[in-house]
Amino acid sequence: MRMKESPASDTSLFTALRPSVALTPEKLWRSLGFFNLYRLLLGGLLFVMSAIFGAALLLTAREQAAFFWVSAGYAMLVLASMLAVVWRRPSSGWQLAFQVCADIVYISLLTYFSGGVQSNLPMLLLVSLAFAGLISHGRMTMLYAALASIALLLEHAYAVLTQDVSAAQFFQVGIQCISYFAVAWLAHTLSRYALASEKLAALRGADLASMAEANRLMIQDMPDGMLVVDERGRVRQSNPGASRLLGFVFSPTEQVRLGDCSPLLEALYAGWRQNPELGSEILHLPRTNSAVRVRFLRIGSGVFWGAVVVLEDVQRVQEQARQVKLAALGRLTANIAHEVRNPLSAISYATELMDDGVREPAQGRLLQLIKENTARLDRIVQDVMQLNRRDRTQAELLDLAVLLPGFIEALCLTEQVEFVVFALQLPQACRVRFDRGHFEQILWNLCRNALRYSRGDTGSVRVRVASADDGIVALEVGDDGPGVESAAVQNLFEPFHTTDSRGTGLGLYIARELCEANGARIEYRHGKGGGACFRITFAAPANEQGD
Repeated sequence: MRMKESPASDTSLFTALRPSVALTPEKLWRSLGFFNLYRLLLGGLLFVMSAIFGAALLLTAREQAAFFWVSAGYAMLVLASMLAVVWRRPSSGWQLAFQVCADIVYISLLTYFSGGVQSNLPMLLLVSLAFAGLISHGRMTMLYAALASIALLLEHAYAVLTQDVSAAQFFQVGIQCISYFAVAWLAHTLSRYALASEKLAALRGADLASMAEANRLMIQDMPDGMLVVDERGRVRQSNPGASRLLGFVFSPTEQVRLGDCSPLLEALYAGWRQNPELGSEILHLPRTNSAVRVRFLRIGSGVFWGAVVVLEDVQRVQEQARQVKLAALGRLTANIAHEVRNPLSAISYATELMDDGVREPAQGRLLQLIKENTARLDRIVQDVMQLNRRDRTQAELLDLAVLLPGFIEALCLTEQVEFVVFALQLPQACRVRFDRGHFEQILWNLCRNALRYSRGDTGSVRVRVASADDGIVALEVGDDGPGVESAAVQNLFEPFHTTDSRGTGLGLYIARELCEANGARIEYRHGKGGGACFRITFAAPANEQGD
């Protein structure tokens, strides 16, 4: 009865013939191609030697003929193996097994016809076994070494029986067989360690690539500027924040020195290299008029390679602090606004009632003082509540030549001043895009400040509208008063900063916030004839048409 073969044995055979899974198919076929190139050179060399230098081999005529035909057959078989590698048929495992076994058979035959083990041709099998050990599994590697050893022992035993070969050479054959096993095992072990190292290197490379990409994204998204500078002051890497603060476009293809984008920064970098205590300095960059805090971080623990230059936007930090302060203030006012206004309304109403029955001047002065302070507290609450209006903008086209005269006339009636106090310089038509309520609030604050500090003469308050060649419109409100001291200019737009005990310190801050909400910019300038001057630069072009 014929027994059925077990499928498990077939599976184990295919698994053993399959090359190492650590090698990718492309690398495996490339390795087989190089191996067959070596075999082709070897077969061609043996064929040429047997055909041209056959007499120099000191062999008999029969042995020379046999050596020639075996070499020719080996060369033809290698050519067929080359085509099989190119076509990639059959699988790589079967091709490797066939090629190694073919080398064992043909080199054993060449050894027999060239005088035995003393011809040193069996040494050629070491290359085939080493290659098999590099890419095959451990069991198959030892099998190839065992087949090579058996073939060499059979060849020598047959030579002892049929030819005049000394049996003492079995010792040399044994040494050769041991070298087969040693080379196969060593090649496989080194290959395993090499593949493990390659896998670890690939894993580390992926980690480094991920970290580099994460660092690049973090650097690109940082609001502050960052430059990587080498020891010669050349900029190796930059982010958009550095370009924005420095007002310089860095080219990825051209080498840029630190002095090209900012000579002040280059001088500070040179000073820091001499004295590392010079870090954390504040610079005012001339190109963008930005204030930045400069910090240097050394690169390299031993030899100085360079530094990371961090440009911290001072204005952004101050703005963040302001926003935190105002957020807390907004939460506070939202909770206590009605608690403050209700008592104020009651106090105002009671004061009005008491004022009707006042007979003594002293009591009248006290009631007037109560009225003034109650009005001041109510104005403070109103100014604080105005901070929430900047996010609600409804921009429209405003013709300043039409709007400003009517606004100034209404202001004069409210403040009880003559219209001639204001000097208007307006073009015939000047249109800007702005929220009407925001614009009137800003203009109200600026004109009231100008009236408060002006002399009150004819033309003391100057309201001027100018249009540049590029269509950008600017509005200036100035006075002939004492102006603002230089030390107080930098804090002029800070919330709750005031030089007048009657003011709340929120008017200019609200003006700036509302300007930014509408895409405009407000700044302080010294007046031409003295006094203060506030300039609003609108973002919308003057020739824009339609709502």
